[in-house]
Amino acid sequence: MHNIQIAAAQIVQQVLVDGRNLNQVLDESLRRKSVWTPAQRAALQDLSYGTLRFYGQLRAVLSLLLHKPMLDQRIYYVLLVALYQLQYSKAAQHAVVDHAVRSAQMLNTKISGLVNAILRNFLRRRDALLEQAALHAEGKYSYPQWWIDELQAQYGDRTAAVLEAGNLHPPMTLRVNQRRGTTTDYLALLKLSDLSARLIAPDALQLDKPVPVDKLPGFFAGQVSVQDAGAQYAARLLDVRDGLRVLDACAAPGGKTAHILERAAVQMTAVDKDEKRLARVSANLQRLGLSAHLVVGDAAEPQDWWDGEVFDRILADVPCSATGVVRRHPDIKWLRRSTDMAGFAAQQMDILQALWRLLAQDGKLLYATCSVFHQENEQVVAAFLALQPDARRLPIALPDDINGQLLPNDQHDGFFYALLQKVA
Repeated sequence: MHNIQIAAAQIVQQVLVDGRNLNQVLDESLRRKSVWTPAQRAALQDLSYGTLRFYGQLRAVLSLLLHKPMLDQRIYYVLLVALYQLQYSKAAQHAVVDHAVRSAQMLNTKISGLVNAILRNFLRRRDALLEQAALHAEGKYSYPQWWIDELQAQYGDRTAAVLEAGNLHPPMTLRVNQRRGTTTDYLALLKLSDLSARLIAPDALQLDKPVPVDKLPGFFAGQVSVQDAGAQYAARLLDVRDGLRVLDACAAPGGKTAHILERAAVQMTAVDKDEKRLARVSANLQRLGLSAHLVVGDAAEPQDWWDGEVFDRILADVPCSATGVVRRHPDIKWLRRSTDMAGFAAQQMDILQALWRLLAQDGKLLYATCSVFHQENEQVVAAFLALQPDARRLPIALPDDINGQLLPNDQHDGFFYALLQKVA
């Protein structure tokens, strides 16, 4: 376990100190550890994700346990990982402490005794330390203070629920390919495979317990895909029907592209500026037996790739802060800055204005983000409508709708949708 602790501590340190993407660092680490078993790999992912998910609380607790700053940052991050294990994992407490001491001995023999003392002190004073850490919002919710303040200003008494939802383990939600069978039929297939799930939307089933995709009946035959229930609203809200020309302007990795094609026989063009990510769109469509015209291009620069023929429907799933999907990407909480929102909003407005020229008269454009901040959502749409006299916002139906905003909960991540129509 101590080797996994050290590897997780290194990953967390690279994210928090160097500002690196968690998935990228984790993938690099796993490639270096090619001899590790699947269980060890899963443990490394859990320790890395979990420590970052609760970093605000763990940092606050550790600051109470340290009488002076820890000069060896490698040991500091080992302690954070060990505290996560003691508080949130099922590992035996004595084993966690023992392995943390061994980790410290491998990194710095002079302070292994201090590691033992700190962790045992935590176990003795756990309740009091957690209570003291929770006196400050960052220690209570494990988010930066600016993030908490922004949500409080926007959502008031809903704020705590949004923050807590972002710290949950994400559900595994399936999208049933209606071209290959009904949702009810697939629910029966799951039951035959001893997998339990519940219906949460017309095409969506939420598994009671996540499983590898190779355990899903018919996955490789295209019967089902993994997609968050909130993301599945995009294809339904876009109002597609057979024969329409449709553009998915920021398509990778292709879940929404595929869902649109599953719902109607449209002429689909899928654009993404990242060629490698566009290859994932191709792979997803191939597995599902679907086809689209794939184009490498920037949604904000359509003159470089557009053939001049207008589209009846456009999905603008624009780049954003991803603040609605932090339970899947906990590093986002610590990598984002409050000043980032203005940059995203400017980029989103550029894309909206560029794509509007590609939309047919009476056509519809669905603006979508996975953000919970108004600056990227409601404010961008309002600014666009003020500048674009031929744009009209249409009503949409969402559960617990806050003017197009889905807040994260136990069934879905956080998303924002606005349906715009081009009028005379």
